Amino acid sequence: MNPLGRFQEPWIDAIRQPGSSCSTDFPSYPCSEPESLVSTSRVVSFEIGTGASIYTRSLLPAILAAKHEVILVTCFWAPSSTLTALRETLQQLARLREGHIRSQLPSHPDYEALSPLEIRICFSSRSLFQKLFHTSSRDGYTYPPSKWVSKLGLPDPKLLEAGLINLRVKSLFFLPFSVMHPKFLIVDRQRAWLPSANVSWEPWLEGCVEITGESVTTLHRFYRSVWDRHLEVDRQQPATDGWQQQVDGIPRLSITGLTPIQSPASRLVTLQLDDIPTILLPSSHHRNPQFHPLPGQGFPRPPTTPLNHAILRLIAIAENKIYIQTPNLTSAAVIDALLEALDRGIDVTVVTSKGMMILEQILTGGTLTSWCLRSFIKLYENRKKRFIHSTRGSNDEDSNAMPDLEARPPKLGSLEIFYFQPLRANRLGQVEEEPVHSHLKLVTIDNEYAVLGSGNMDRASWFTSQELGILFQSNEVATNVRDAVSQVLKGRVSLFFTSKP
Repeated sequence: MNPLGRFQEPWIDAIRQPGSSCSTDFPSYPCSEPESLVSTSRVVSFEIGTGASIYTRSLLPAILAAKHEVILVTCFWAPSSTLTALRETLQQLARLREGHIRSQLPSHPDYEALSPLEIRICFSSRSLFQKLFHTSSRDGYTYPPSKWVSKLGLPDPKLLEAGLINLRVKSLFFLPFSVMHPKFLIVDRQRAWLPSANVSWEPWLEGCVEITGESVTTLHRFYRSVWDRHLEVDRQQPATDGWQQQVDGIPRLSITGLTPIQSPASRLVTLQLDDIPTILLPSSHHRNPQFHPLPGQGFPRPPTTPLNHAILRLIAIAENKIYIQTPNLTSAAVIDALLEALDRGIDVTVVTSKGMMILEQILTGGTLTSWCLRSFIKLYENRKKRFIHSTRGSNDEDSNAMPDLEARPPKLGSLEIFYFQPLRANRLGQVEEEPVHSHLKLVTIDNEYAVLGSGNMDRASWFTSQELGILFQSNEVATNVRDAVSQVLKGRVSLFFTSKP
């Protein structure tokens, strides 16, 4: 039996519908073969913390150990402790490689030339000026080496060249709102990380999953379709034996002079789970935000992208519990789907942030999370009143009827909404890297399905931004991720609404 069967077939059928044609979308995910997004993975670990702590604890050590290729994709790029640590890591890597090159004598019988290390850095947003004047070409803008230090805070090109590091830095952005929102790291086409964090300064709560296996190939294919359409698929050069030994012997960051950034919210869960059914969920960008500003126009349907439809399908098949953690909640499609789930008796928990990215919410969605939550609660309360009234009426009519012992009693699902907040003691003590908002994107369904990645439950993610999610069908993955998040959220949430007595 296909473990994704209950979810997969209706999801595939929806992607294949004529109305979901995506030949001109970017990326042009395979509508004719959505099965190509389905694979398995080895889920190595799940980490939670701030962007700086996740980068310095997991992503940068992986870059430091790279043998032939590094692909780093993020959305926002800004001066920050994360960027400083990334620059220092690249400098350290260049010096290690340069030292290895100098230690090898060409006349030695065992001499093997060190192959170049290809590093690709990709981002979408650096500044307002950069976005206003960005090229609209799908080839994007490639930064010349002369701008790496002054504009991007990266190492001197001469240092990288001495270590046989070929760096390319590229940006993509499409006016008015279409950022490339995915975030991932691929090292040597064998290991991959999908963090929610940008290379930026904000101390927000973030998450990151590490995977190996077939899904890394699928992720690399997504990268090529967006950022490097001319990349050779099979271009792989094995590292030399000498460099392999040196890479394998690279110590922890703290020993090499690079200091890990600690966060009081950090947790690392080692999973090492093999053959986990996995689906990569891209969502292409759309320039038309489909605003309907006039009353009575209703809400337009969001594009049927793999990610959008996966979220709606998962909510539709939920049998017990839905958990959503998102920076903002302004997508009408998500709220409508949650209300339908509540009507079926499904319990819903939402964790979001208060007063986060207000200007972005207004510009990209014309609304705010606080407004949408109040509307959500009002609609739920109206349902609750109608449900109580109809239940009482049914009880009066059926008081003399024989009870159906097998019938499921009618039940409206419970609704709980929490706002994220920094841990009070750490906030008062001004503890560094205490997260002030939650930027984690997480959906779990019945402790059976878990979705991570870049997609928010806001209008921008559902209509205009390019996004990338990853779905795991695994009780162990979903449970371990939820447990780790629950531990970190202790003392870091305030109850906004509950229907529970």
